[in-house]
Order: sequence, then C-alpha cells, then structure tokens
Amino acid sequence: MAARHRSQLERGQLDLFRALPGAFAPRDAQDLMAYPFFSLSKTHRIAPIDFAAGDVSIRVEAVPDHGMATIWDADILIWAASQIVEARDAGLRTSRFMAATPYEILRFVGRGTSVRDYQRLKAALDRLQSTTVSTSIRQPAEGRRHRFSWINEWKERTDRDGRPAGIELIVPDWFYCAIVEDALVLTIDRAYFELTGGLDRWLYRLVRKHGGRQHAGWRFDFRHLHLKSGSLSPFKRFAFELRDIIRRQPLPGYTLFLEFDAGVRTLLAFEPACGQPVNPFVPSGTRRHVPSGTGRSCFQEPKQGLTLSPKTQNRAPNLDSNVLTLTCCCSATSCGDNASPFQSATDRLIRKAAFTCDDARRRAPERAGAAVCPRCGRSRPTSSR
Repeated sequence: MAARHRSQLERGQLDLFRALPGAFAPRDAQDLMAYPFFSLSKTHRIAPIDFAAGDVSIRVEAVPDHGMATIWDADILIWAASQIVEARDAGLRTSRFMAATPYEILRFVGRGTSVRDYQRLKAALDRLQSTTVSTSIRQPAEGRRHRFSWINEWKERTDRDGRPAGIELIVPDWFYCAIVEDALVLTIDRAYFELTGGLDRWLYRLVRKHGGRQHAGWRFDFRHLHLKSGSLSPFKRFAFELRDIIRRQPLPGYTLFLEFDAGVRTLLAFEPACGQPVNPFVPSGTRRHVPSGTGRSCFQEPKQGLTLSPKTQNRAPNLDSNVLTLTCCCSATSCGDNASPFQSATDRLIRKAAFTCDDARRRAPERAGAAVCPRCGRSRPTSSR
C-alpha cells in the first residue's frame, strides 16, 4: 500500500509528456553505451552483473520472475531518450512521466506491430521495471551509490469506453538527468535496430561511444572487452565471437580490425569507415534518399570476393587427354559399358574432330590387322570407316 501511495504521489508531481509524432534520429545515453547494464542474451538471466573499474562501480540485479533486462529491451530507453532530446531541442517542456502508444514505440525501434510484438513489448517493460541498478556513476560524493530501476512504473491506459489508449511510464531520475542536464547523449545509426546479435549491438554502442569521429579510431584489449561486456560466456568463446564479428563487419559506419600488441595481447581496433562514423542515408529501396538524421553519406566500392590470377594469357588447350580417352576402338569412351546410342554417336564425332586425316590413314592398317582392342580387351569391328 505504501509503494502504491508513493507511485500516485510521484505521478501527481510530474507533468505528462506525450510522445512526439514523426520519425527522427535515435539517440542513446552515453553511460548506457560505455558500461555493462544489460544482458546480451535473450535467455532468462538471473546472475547479477558486477563491474568495477577505477571509481566506477556497477551492480545489476534481476528477479527470477522476469529476469534481467536485455540489450533489446534497452531500445525502449533509446526511444525515451530520443523523445526527450527532440522535445527539448524544439523548446517543448519534457518530463520523466511519458505517454505513448505501443505502435509508436515499436515502429520507432524497427519492430513489427503484431499481437506477438505487443506482448514482447509488455514483457520488456516488465523486465526494465523489475531490474535494479546500483552505480557510482555521476555521484558527487565518493563511495555513494544511486539505486534505481530502468522504469519506475508503467501502466496501460484506457479511454472512457475501456478500450486501450496507450501506455504510461516513468523513467528514473538518474537516466533523465543524464539526458537533460548533462546532455550525455549521442546520435546512433538507425541500422543499429537491425543488428540481431546481442554482442553486435553491445559492441556497436561501445564503438560509437569511444570511436566517435576520431579518424585514428580506438583500440581495446580482448580481455578488457570481456570485462566490460558483463557476458557470462567464457573468455575463449567471447574471443571467438569477436573474431567472427571482425570477419562479418556488421557495425554500421565503422570498420573493425584485429591487431596484436607485441605478440602478447590481442586487440580489437576500429575506426570510422571513410572517416564517417555513421551512415547518413538509409537505403530503403525507394528512388530518393531517406535521411536518418545523421551526417553525410559514405558509400564504398565493395571489396573483390575472388582472388584474380596474375596470368594475362590463357593456357594452351590440352588435346592429349582427348586423344588418350578416344583412342579406344569401342563405340563409346567407356569401352561399351552402359553406353547409350547418343553417347556412341557423340564419341564418334569427337574422334573424327580430334584426329587428323594423316592420323586416320596411319591408323587404318593397324585397325585392320588386330582383332582385339589393346586397351579394353573387347572384340572390335573388322572394318574401319
């Protein structure tokens, strides 16, 4: 009862911010891009995330009923950050208390709008609300921690007739202050929502945060990346998946490399493709470019998939193999074994083309004198054509 009273009190103190219509550039919070806050797997995760590096400490805990919020669930936070930044830039009043329709959220993050997609959205909201975070990030006093859930509360709205009218949610103050007061947001490529792998998504956010627009790129040690990911996979498996990502190059706007530091450490290096970290235009199959709210476009000629031979001339035709194959006296190259009439007729035409007139005159006495084929041992015709 006390928790419900606090919830009603919080809702009464906040102004309702209705989601803005239209498509605009997605934005992401930098703190969420740089540190392990989410599960990288779609499986039900209960094991907490413990991360400590310097003055930064993070602990993420989940409840058994819902499990930990995943990196796909974080798309809702990207939608919320994008809405707040867009409204702030337009001079509108924003709030942590937000209202929208599931359709608007699903379309913004590139999802479908089927009944199953609506159910998955509700499950994601449950995981975001039940996952708790304790962190020292952006805390002025040393040793202090801020504890919160990704969504303080959410509920489904209905109209006067009891029909669904959208959802309402309240984002935490820690998240809202990072967007509005500290302006710790970055524009991301809309192609991010098309990445299907959890490690792919996490790596893109990390690369976007650290790589930025630096032409020289950035480098990370494999073991440090394993620590920052919060993944439950053993390091050997994690390193294998990183190498596979380098092979596939799925990150929009960035090129990945594999480097070795004095032959001891394995490094992941990345840099903006063509000097641009984000592709500005999203090819959609239409006749005109569809702007995604980012910088200029960067189109590259695809790399050659085949290794070309250095030779400039074709090799001489190998006619000896034809002679060896067709010198048998039988009517087919298989010495009569399962040879069809069509094969026999074809072989005779090939033999006529392969042998010159001189060869025919020279071989005629030889054919007339022998009664058995010297190659296959079968009886051959007594007359030659």
